Amino acid sequence: MWWRAADGPDEAVGSMRFHSTRDLRLTAGFGAALEQGLAPDGGLYVPETWPEVEPAALRTAHGLAELAERLIGPFAAADALAADLGPICAEAFNFPGPLVPIEGEQLGVLELFHGPTAAFKDFGARFLAACLTRLRAGAGRPLTILVATSGDTGGAVAAAFHGRPGVEVVVLFPRGLVSPTQQQQLTCWGGNVRSFAVRGTFDDCQRLVKQAFLDEPLRAARALSSANSINLGRLLPQAVYYAASTLALAGPRGEPVSYIIPSGNLGNAVACIWARRLGLPIGEVILAHNANRTVADFLTDGHWQPRPSVATLASAMDVGNPSNMERLRALYPQLEALRGAVSACSVDDEAIRARIASDYRRLGRIWCPHTAVAAEAYARLPEARRRAGRWVLVGTAHPAKFREIIAPLIGRDVPLPPALAALFARPSVFEEIDADLHSLRAALAGESI
Repeated sequence: MWWRAADGPDEAVGSMRFHSTRDLRLTAGFGAALEQGLAPDGGLYVPETWPEVEPAALRTAHGLAELAERLIGPFAAADALAADLGPICAEAFNFPGPLVPIEGEQLGVLELFHGPTAAFKDFGARFLAACLTRLRAGAGRPLTILVATSGDTGGAVAAAFHGRPGVEVVVLFPRGLVSPTQQQQLTCWGGNVRSFAVRGTFDDCQRLVKQAFLDEPLRAARALSSANSINLGRLLPQAVYYAASTLALAGPRGEPVSYIIPSGNLGNAVACIWARRLGLPIGEVILAHNANRTVADFLTDGHWQPRPSVATLASAMDVGNPSNMERLRALYPQLEALRGAVSACSVDDEAIRARIASDYRRLGRIWCPHTAVAAEAYARLPEARRRAGRWVLVGTAHPAKFREIIAPLIGRDVPLPPALAALFARPSVFEEIDADLHSLRAALAGESI
């Protein structure tokens, strides 16, 4: 056995349970938590207990899919999905997430943009789609997946669920606040994917999703789930590439590896922190935010003050009220403990532009705006701190998704990878709605508003 229950014997007994961040009495098993998306009280599901993995045993896994099966396996123990976990992981983790060294630095870039929609969210979206397809086989009514997106999540979820029977995907994105390339991949699917441009911000889209889950008439009419990182099935598979890159760098002595993560709704960051909680040798975790400073200010002054999001070049991170802070605070209820677990910084658009231009000249690397935020956060670290350990920048999106921003800064075009280029051959279809629950209800029902 390569893992054991953290508070129990070497062999796990029974199934893993997950409870709401708001009410510990509200629990669900692995598959049920994935289907529900959000707990009944609006909280987010977190593990009741934590297994402890043994990194030495994980090293014998061959490839991401086998590593995913081993890492996620304890969470699905005794669940209906447990027997299918191997095929699920093989289906979801069938593209690479390479760790690319930066010459002359104790630094690597974890490139997570080699999937079908060129964003890190492809891993979690494909895992969740594979799980829910199996859970819903033979269900009497279709499952409606609600997904709020600031750019990348919706495209990854749409691609993962497109054409799958028994599932309808509803994508909500803020009108005019995503890049043209992102909008195309949000709206080009048709079939079982419907796209709505919300007259508001990402926070409005996210609020609508949460309101829909708590709306009794809507829940009575439809079986609802979510594919945002509020869903456990999106977040857990993202811990896999942190485990893989950590094991690649830590060496046999388990030297800690530190990460700088472009952060918006905090799902990717929580996945890294959960990997550390499982026993992986992960050191510092720096949350690299754009001009949306909610988290950075909270860690500085101790006052949690969600605010309207600010539009930036790194649009997928334009979040003023990040949902996964609820999971972070559940894991670290005391502020000082949270400050010891993570740190944060904020990078404005001027610094993003400068970092894209300078690192292209200096390193020959082309960053998307989000990865540029992480690169700027690394550059701001004191040299002694950079040299003291192994660091990884998390590359969250292919720069071609933001070529309108990047090309003028580096003086050359950024070609689309084949997977993205194929999406431009599809027609774009979407509807506009107001940022209120009545408008969403009417749109889902096909009524004019």
